[in-house]
Amino acid sequence: MKVEIAIEGLKPIIAEIDKTESETCRIFMASLPLTSIVNRWGDEIYFYVKFKAPLERDARSEMAIGELAYWPEGPALAIFFGPTPASKGKKPIAASDCNVLGKTISSPTELRKARDGSKISIRIAGENTKSNSTG
Repeated sequence: MKVEIAIEGLKPIIAEIDKTESETCRIFMASLPLTSIVNRWGDEIYFYVKFKAPLERDARSEMAIGELAYWPEGPALAIFFGPTPASKGKKPIAASDCNVLGKTISSPTELRKARDGSKISIRIAGENTKSNSTG
């Protein structure tokens, strides 16, 4: 399943959701479309969501460039595109364990232009519907 991530003022980014069998993924997909506000943490953007899901068995904090993950402590979604303040090298490290949902197909480098406070929306790629706002 592909989703489109649109951030105010930037080119949309397409991500492939590949953990479709997970509880987190089912909850995430049921919440689409959604809108929120961008927060930056090093080379990570995260944005709060209204849904909640449990930490899954394969949750981890070491991420790959372009991964999209759910952070239960937010609850928030995060997209990693480089080192974060928790990183010791070039690999993205989340603040704590996250449930990985998938990875961007488009280059995540566009995310470097994302600014705190920008509107972000996620929808199933190809759909044009109203968003579920997160206030």
